[in-house]
Amino acid sequence: MAVVGAFAVLGEANRLRILEHLRGAECSVGELVDRLGMSQPAVSKHLRVLREAGFVSSRIAAQQRIYRIEPEPFAELEHWLAQYRRLWDRHLDALERHLDNQE
Repeated sequence: MAVVGAFAVLGEANRLRILEHLRGAECSVGELVDRLGMSQPAVSKHLRVLREAGFVSSRIAAQQRIYRIEPEPFAELEHWLAQYRRLWDRHLDALERHLDNQE
């Protein structure tokens, strides 16, 4: 998934809330509905988007779908963000040196 697409998926507040709950443990759709206070169709819609983007996967247990976070897309984002982190670190280091020389 392209990084821009990942930000579009993660830019929706309810999807972030779903990921926060899944970060702690796998959950069924019903558990997410109860925890989030959202309708089942709304939770299912957001889970579908997250699943299609690769951020979550599901397995069948009895008559439930159990969702969990998939780490790979987050690792891709981390790799992309690392480039910018290095850029900012260089700028902040230069600022620190400049301020140290002003004393």
